Amino acid sequence: MMTPTDLQAYLHDHIPISAAMHVRVLATEPDSITLQAPLAPNINHRETVFGGSASAVAILAAWSLVHLRLKCEGLESRVVIQHNCMDYLAPISDDFTARSYLVDQDAWASFTRLLARRGRARILVAAALETDGVIAGRLEGEFVAFSNAGLR
Repeated sequence: MMTPTDLQAYLHDHIPISAAMHVRVLATEPDSITLQAPLAPNINHRETVFGGSASAVAILAAWSLVHLRLKCEGLESRVVIQHNCMDYLAPISDDFTARSYLVDQDAWASFTRLLARRGRARILVAAALETDGVIAGRLEGEFVAFSNAGLR
């Protein structure tokens, strides 16, 4: 598994919005990725987190989980989001985290088999936004992986 420092460097180098939003990687676990973002660079006119920033951090956490798990299994691929739904449950008026997880842990094996066999596969990933011990938002997204072998 990639270290939090390595993932953070990767995100900042390859997804520049993550650096602009001051996203930090707190944890890289086999079943979840936890990102943190401060209020200041993500603030809106109401002195809470801008909804687009909240969504972006949640998507980054979910995307990172798929990216790292595939990398750990030696399945070089390109991962993109195809569809997502974001629920905003409470205003975020402080620093916040996004913790990603697979919607269905059992789906991973069939996802990787399909990717290896057909060069493309989809999986549902979720992320929970939290601030001050409160779940402030939830994301569910469908991510598509494309085998690098099929993309030239």
